[in-house]
Amino acid sequence: MDNEFRELYQEIIMDHNRHPRNFRKMDDATHVLDGRNPVCGDHYKIYLKVEDNNVEDVSFEGDGCAISKASASVMTQVIKGKTVEEAKHLFDIFHEIVTGQKNIEDFDEDVHKIAAFAGVSEFPVRVKCATLSWHTMNIALDQDSKEATTE
Repeated sequence: MDNEFRELYQEIIMDHNRHPRNFRKMDDATHVLDGRNPVCGDHYKIYLKVEDNNVEDVSFEGDGCAISKASASVMTQVIKGKTVEEAKHLFDIFHEIVTGQKNIEDFDEDVHKIAAFAGVSEFPVRVKCATLSWHTMNIALDQDSKEATTE
Protein backbone atom coordinates (compact mmCIF):
# COMPACT_ATOMS: atom_id res chain seq x y z
CA MET A 1 0.00 0.00 0.00
CA ASP A 2 1.59 3.29 -1.01
CA ASN A 3 1.84 6.33 1.26
CA GLU A 4 -0.93 8.28 -0.51
CA PHE A 5 -3.47 5.53 0.15
CA ARG A 6 -2.14 4.96 3.68
CA GLU A 7 -2.71 8.65 4.51
CA LEU A 8 -6.19 8.59 2.99
CA TYR A 9 -7.11 5.50 4.98
CA GLN A 10 -5.74 6.99 8.21
CA GLU A 11 -7.87 10.08 7.61
CA ILE A 12 -10.98 7.91 7.10
CA ILE A 13 -10.30 6.13 10.39
CA MET A 14 -9.72 9.38 12.26
CA ASP A 15 -12.87 10.96 10.79
CA HIS A 16 -15.04 8.00 11.84
CA ASN A 17 -13.45 8.05 15.29
CA ARG A 18 -14.12 11.77 15.78
CA HIS A 19 -17.58 11.67 14.17
CA PRO A 20 -18.91 8.12 14.46
CA ARG A 21 -21.92 7.37 12.29
CA ASN A 22 -24.98 5.65 13.78
CA PHE A 23 -23.65 6.11 17.33
CA ARG A 24 -26.89 5.83 19.28
CA LYS A 25 -29.14 3.47 21.19
CA MET A 26 -31.88 1.89 19.09
CA ASP A 27 -35.07 1.29 21.07
CA ASP A 28 -36.77 -0.86 18.41
CA ALA A 29 -33.82 -3.18 17.70
CA THR A 30 -34.63 -6.82 17.03
CA HIS A 31 -31.05 -7.96 17.82
CA VAL A 32 -28.85 -6.48 20.57
CA LEU A 33 -25.49 -7.80 21.74
CA ASP A 34 -22.62 -6.59 23.91
CA GLY A 35 -19.11 -7.09 22.61
CA ARG A 36 -15.99 -6.83 24.75
CA ASN A 37 -12.25 -7.01 24.33
CA PRO A 38 -11.08 -7.81 27.87
CA VAL A 39 -7.42 -7.29 26.96
CA CYS A 40 -7.73 -3.60 26.14
CA GLY A 41 -11.15 -2.70 27.57
CA ASP A 42 -12.97 -1.87 24.32
CA HIS A 43 -16.69 -2.53 24.65
CA TYR A 44 -19.60 -1.90 22.29
CA LYS A 45 -23.27 -2.72 22.19
CA ILE A 46 -24.50 -3.42 18.68
CA TYR A 47 -28.15 -2.80 17.77
CA LEU A 48 -29.71 -4.30 14.65
CA LYS A 49 -33.21 -3.97 13.29
CA VAL A 50 -33.80 -6.93 10.99
CA GLU A 51 -37.03 -7.25 9.05
CA ASP A 52 -37.74 -9.77 6.29
CA ASN A 53 -34.08 -10.88 6.35
CA ASN A 54 -32.86 -7.30 5.73
CA VAL A 55 -30.77 -5.13 8.04
CA GLU A 56 -33.10 -2.15 8.08
CA ASP A 57 -31.09 -0.22 10.68
CA VAL A 58 -27.92 -0.67 12.71
CA SER A 59 -26.29 1.40 15.43
CA PHE A 60 -23.84 1.11 18.30
CA GLU A 61 -22.92 2.51 21.69
CA GLY A 62 -19.82 2.07 23.78
CA ASP A 63 -16.22 3.06 24.06
CA GLY A 64 -12.86 2.01 22.75
CA CYS A 65 -9.79 3.05 20.83
CA ALA A 66 -9.87 4.98 17.55
CA ILE A 67 -9.62 1.83 15.44
CA SER A 68 -12.44 0.01 17.21
CA LYS A 69 -14.78 3.02 17.16
CA ALA A 70 -14.05 3.81 13.50
CA SER A 71 -14.52 0.17 12.58
CA ALA A 72 -17.92 0.04 14.29
CA SER A 73 -18.94 3.27 12.56
CA VAL A 74 -17.92 2.03 9.11
CA MET A 75 -19.57 -1.34 9.77
CA THR A 76 -22.92 0.35 10.46
CA GLN A 77 -22.72 2.21 7.17
CA VAL A 78 -21.67 -0.81 5.13
CA ILE A 79 -24.23 -3.35 6.36
CA LYS A 80 -27.28 -1.08 6.61
CA GLY A 81 -29.74 -2.04 3.90
CA LYS A 82 -28.07 -5.38 3.21
CA THR A 83 -29.58 -8.81 3.63
CA VAL A 84 -28.42 -10.86 6.61
CA GLU A 85 -26.40 -13.04 4.23
CA GLU A 86 -24.75 -9.99 2.63
CA ALA A 87 -23.88 -8.58 6.07
CA LYS A 88 -22.30 -11.89 7.06
CA HIS A 89 -20.39 -11.99 3.76
CA LEU A 90 -19.07 -8.48 4.40
CA PHE A 91 -17.93 -9.69 7.84
CA ASP A 92 -15.95 -12.46 6.11
CA ILE A 93 -14.37 -9.99 3.68
CA PHE A 94 -13.49 -7.55 6.47
CA HIS A 95 -11.96 -10.31 8.58
CA GLU A 96 -9.86 -11.60 5.67
CA ILE A 97 -8.58 -8.09 4.92
CA VAL A 98 -7.65 -7.10 8.50
CA THR A 99 -5.99 -10.43 9.22
CA GLY A 100 -3.93 -10.21 6.04
CA GLN A 101 -5.42 -13.34 4.52
CA LYS A 102 -6.42 -11.47 1.38
CA ASN A 103 -5.64 -8.16 -0.27
CA ILE A 104 -8.27 -5.61 -1.19
CA GLU A 105 -7.49 -6.32 -4.83
CA ASP A 106 -8.70 -9.91 -4.35
CA PHE A 107 -12.30 -8.74 -4.19
CA ASP A 108 -14.56 -7.66 -7.04
CA GLU A 109 -17.04 -6.10 -4.64
CA ASP A 110 -17.11 -2.48 -3.63
CA VAL A 111 -15.05 -2.65 -0.44
CA HIS A 112 -13.60 0.87 -0.43
CA LYS A 113 -15.05 1.76 2.98
CA ILE A 114 -13.53 -1.25 4.69
CA ALA A 115 -10.27 -0.92 2.76
CA ALA A 116 -9.20 1.74 5.28
CA PHE A 117 -8.57 -1.06 7.75
CA ALA A 118 -6.21 -3.09 5.52
CA GLY A 119 -3.18 -1.64 7.33
CA VAL A 120 -4.36 -3.18 10.60
CA SER A 121 -2.97 -6.52 9.38
CA GLU A 122 0.52 -5.08 9.95
CA PHE A 123 -0.29 -4.75 13.68
CA PRO A 124 -1.68 -8.10 14.88
CA VAL A 125 -2.45 -6.75 18.36
CA ARG A 126 -4.88 -4.24 16.76
CA VAL A 127 -6.82 -6.84 14.75
CA LYS A 128 -9.06 -7.56 17.76
CA CYS A 129 -9.78 -3.83 18.06
CA ALA A 130 -10.86 -3.64 14.43
CA THR A 131 -12.92 -6.83 14.44
CA LEU A 132 -14.75 -6.47 17.78
CA SER A 133 -17.87 -4.77 16.44
CA TRP A 134 -17.92 -6.98 13.35
CA HIS A 135 -17.76 -10.18 15.41
CA THR A 136 -20.46 -8.79 17.70
CA MET A 137 -22.72 -8.01 14.73
CA ASN A 138 -22.13 -11.44 13.22
CA ILE A 139 -22.94 -13.25 16.48
CA ALA A 140 -25.97 -10.99 17.09
CA LEU A 141 -27.41 -11.99 13.73
CA ASP A 142 -27.16 -15.64 14.81
CA GLN A 143 -28.89 -14.79 18.11
CA ASP A 144 -27.03 -17.53 19.94
CA SER A 145 -25.09 -15.67 22.60
CA LYS A 146 -25.51 -13.10 25.36
CA GLU A 147 -22.09 -11.50 24.73
CA ALA A 148 -19.33 -11.48 22.16
CA THR A 149 -15.71 -11.39 23.23
CA THR A 150 -12.37 -11.32 21.47
CA GLU A 151 -11.03 -13.99 23.83
